[in-house]
Amino acid sequence: MDDLGTRLKRAREARGLPLKDIAIRTKISVTALEALERNDLSRLPGGIFGRSFARAYALEVGLEPDAVVEELLGLIREAERAAAERKAVRPEVTADDREFLERQRRAVRILRVVGVVVVLGLIGLVVWQVRAFLGRT
Repeated sequence: MDDLGTRLKRAREARGLPLKDIAIRTKISVTALEALERNDLSRLPGGIFGRSFARAYALEVGLEPDAVVEELLGLIREAERAAAERKAVRPEVTADDREFLERQRRAVRILRVVGVVVVLGLIGLVVWQVRAFLGRT
């Protein structure tokens, strides 16, 4: 069975209508009509506008507009479901990833300890220098 876009294109070609003529009659851009023929939902406006584009195109090429709109809605639902599934897929965290993260945490802890030791050493050096200076005067 042909998909919606192919059926629309075949019906248009059977009537010998160029896209430009349909665009003029329906006041829909050629780009949007081409998107309908390619089933490229990303190029169509959302909501009622996309449905009205499909309905107007179907009327021009002699197809049943309600059936075309229902099929378009099915394509939209399918695309939304596929997009939701792609978002739901979470990457697997492997043992190597966990090991890497643990090494990173260990390195951060060591860096903090070294930083505290350096700061304490600097404080001790300053105190020692101040006491030496005060002892001379």
